[in-house]
Amino acid sequence: MDIIQTRKPQFTLRMATLDDAALVVSYMKKLGDYQKMLDKITATEADIRRLLSEQRGEVLFGEYDGATVGFIYFYQNSSAFTGQTGLYIDGFFIDQPFQSQGLGKIMFAYLSKLALERGCQRLEWGCLDWNEPAISFYRNLGAYSVDEMTIYRFAPQQLEQNAGQF
Repeated sequence: MDIIQTRKPQFTLRMATLDDAALVVSYMKKLGDYQKMLDKITATEADIRRLLSEQRGEVLFGEYDGATVGFIYFYQNSSAFTGQTGLYIDGFFIDQPFQSQGLGKIMFAYLSKLALERGCQRLEWGCLDWNEPAISFYRNLGAYSVDEMTIYRFAPQQLEQNAGQF
């Protein structure tokens, strides 16, 4: 487990290992609770372990004085529309007592650096429309919203129904 030093001596970063799957689920549940969507968090420790082992997702943890206080779950994607690759953040949360201390900014800076090192041209994520504190944080980092589209999704039942039409 490699420790990544940051500009704040007591705050370090590290990438998750397979043994961190339960911790990832714990942080996803914290995020779901904050977003008033806890019932939508259905990932299990086995699901996260599989995603990490298949390298379909990665997790960056933030640790303050050795205790985990935040996480970012992300994966690499690409766009035929732009011909670019990027990193997509699917989960980001900093424990409440550690918010507004610049830790999230450090984590985003590291993920931006990682994206550039991997040859990516963008870093993207979603944010709920009502989440003004997060929107303000992202805008202060220089992020902008893509308002021209709405995300659509097939859940398992719709996947099966749609596939049955083939």
